[in-house]
Amino acid sequence: MTAFKSLSVAMAKGFFRDKATLFFTFVFPLMFLVVFGLIFRDAGSEKIEIAVVGNGTVIENLERNPAVDPQRFDDLDAAVQKVRDGDLPAVVAEQGDQVTVRFAASDQAMAGVVNGLVGSVVAGANQQATGQPPRYTIEAEQVEDESLDAIQFLTPGIMSWGIAVTAVFGSALTLVSWRRKQVLRRLRLAPVGVPPLLTARVSVTIAIAVVQALIFVGVGLLPVFGLQLTGTWWLSIPVFLCGVLAFFSIGMLVGAFAKTEEAATAAANIVVLPMAFLSGTFFPIDQTPDWVQTVSKVLPLRHMNDGVMDFMVRGRPISAMWVPCLILLAFAVVIGFIAARVFRWEDN
Repeated sequence: MTAFKSLSVAMAKGFFRDKATLFFTFVFPLMFLVVFGLIFRDAGSEKIEIAVVGNGTVIENLERNPAVDPQRFDDLDAAVQKVRDGDLPAVVAEQGDQVTVRFAASDQAMAGVVNGLVGSVVAGANQQATGQPPRYTIEAEQVEDESLDAIQFLTPGIMSWGIAVTAVFGSALTLVSWRRKQVLRRLRLAPVGVPPLLTARVSVTIAIAVVQALIFVGVGLLPVFGLQLTGTWWLSIPVFLCGVLAFFSIGMLVGAFAKTEEAATAAANIVVLPMAFLSGTFFPIDQTPDWVQTVSKVLPLRHMNDGVMDFMVRGRPISAMWVPCLILLAFAVVIGFIAARVFRWEDN
């Protein structure tokens, strides 16, 4: 216990005294959450801007539609020119009983939305004018989908990535630095075995990760971002801890092979940075090609992202916890075993 305590205190002091390490641990990953959170804060709430010309029932109904932001023009040619210039997707003109729609051919998706919207308004106006009941009726019912608001998706993903970076870099650089400075050699002669050294480093890594997670969640919960935690958010803690162990083992493996801090930094970047893009940290992985989704399933960050997200913001039951936890633990055991086999107290 004395060796464990002394090593833990030494590692913690070394971490907090390094200003660059503090920046890249807490500030740098948090910048991604703040920037993306602000950029996509109002995503999905934009209204459809269309030009309207004339007066009548159709124009009045369009102007009352909460999904439409009408831009009124007195001249049809001026409105059409705005569409040609790409400033507006379409123009709707009403003169008497005639409704005219002009839309940009460059955006077929928006053209379909505008045509469908105007078509429904015209159909309603025709029914109102004729007084005839509709022959067919529609029964509409809201269904909750699995999609998430931007902040709900970004917080678990970027938090997991930031924690993975800290776990890999912290363990790898500490091991390389202590080996180069012959601190490990002195500890071995003390003697201090491998178990106290590893448990001390794991404890410090978990403590730092917990602080990171609290900061990320605290910032996400601010009113400007609007993160909402579900009732099963606490089930993300086991997944979170298993993820820390998995990436700690990667850092130990990198530190076992690298001979300099520069080499350890480069190797850690090669491992963690591509993994962030292949695991759905910054964008939904289901929007990528099939081969990317297949590759992502063998990456620990993918399972950490999904596991934390499932409980933090999706409210999944406890049965969904076992798969990501078992995969992350298996990854930690296998990589940790390899790292232990190639562990060196001093450079050859």
